Amino acid sequence: MNARTVTLLDVARAAGVSKSTVSDALQGSGRVAEATRDRVREVADRLGYRPNSAAQRLRRAGAGAIGLHLPQTATRLDYYMNLAFGAVARAQEEGLDVVLLAPATGTHGRLASRVDGLLVIDPEVGDDAVPALLGAGVPVVTGERYLGPATAPTGAVVCDNSASLTVLLDHVRDRGARRPALLAPADTSAWAAALHAAAGTWGRTHGVPVEIRTVSFAATAHEAERATLALLAADPEIDAVVCAPDGAAPGVLHAAAALGRTVGRDFLVASCVDGAAARGANPPVTAVDLRPAAYGRACAELLCDVLADRTSPDTVRRHAWALETRASTTGPLRPL
Repeated sequence: MNARTVTLLDVARAAGVSKSTVSDALQGSGRVAEATRDRVREVADRLGYRPNSAAQRLRRAGAGAIGLHLPQTATRLDYYMNLAFGAVARAQEEGLDVVLLAPATGTHGRLASRVDGLLVIDPEVGDDAVPALLGAGVPVVTGERYLGPATAPTGAVVCDNSASLTVLLDHVRDRGARRPALLAPADTSAWAAALHAAAGTWGRTHGVPVEIRTVSFAATAHEAERATLALLAADPEIDAVVCAPDGAAPGVLHAAAALGRTVGRDFLVASCVDGAAARGANPPVTAVDLRPAAYGRACAELLCDVLADRTSPDTVRRHAWALETRASTTGPLRPL
């Protein structure tokens, strides 16, 4: 083993004691016999164990946990569950637990007082819990910036969501679409606001306005289906729909089928968020892979770095995405 891979558990196994005994022995705490303490230290030295000083500082200084706040309507979504798993995995490497904050506003003040820091993901203007969390008196990292007023500096991990939608619109245009439309939430979050702005800019650049229909932040497939049927009833010339919310794109496919459109031949469908629903749809839907587990990990890593004084509280880091092209945009389109 080398210093980068040796853990407390490795030392515990080699010394024949528990992990907590190793921790107490190396920190000089707890009721550990002197002979045991000496043996643990000898084994740790022999294996090349080096303590994670940042994690030790975090455990000594606070509650040993960070809070995670997700959009109130979005906890059922595949994207946010994968994001949460990534955040938990990274926090555990620093010896921190992750507490998922309940949606009820009244609980946040008490929970914030029992955590060392907070992750606030896709904060929306209008979510009454967010201002209290940002002003809770502990370090905060947001996943995407908060558009409302903040009482203290916050760190952030951001994606270039304007660029990702522009790439999607360019992609469907390259496949023959001439009248694209966008199903997106109201612009009360940085993510949605970026999509609205990018759609407007793209439409002006190409001389083809992008029709935008507002759906809820966590729109279901059924809601997307209704919105698409209304959209195509109002403008049958629309030949591509980009759906923003995670999990909603299959509803666009259902609407197209109900109207006799053949997706991939005379109608294109894409999603701003990749996930199980897009990959498993028939046909599979072209989507932007935001790499949610890696994103959650990046958010937790930034918060850990802030807590351990490895970076400033207002640090902003960027997260990369990738376009996954699938059968829903094979094209080129054939005229109706």
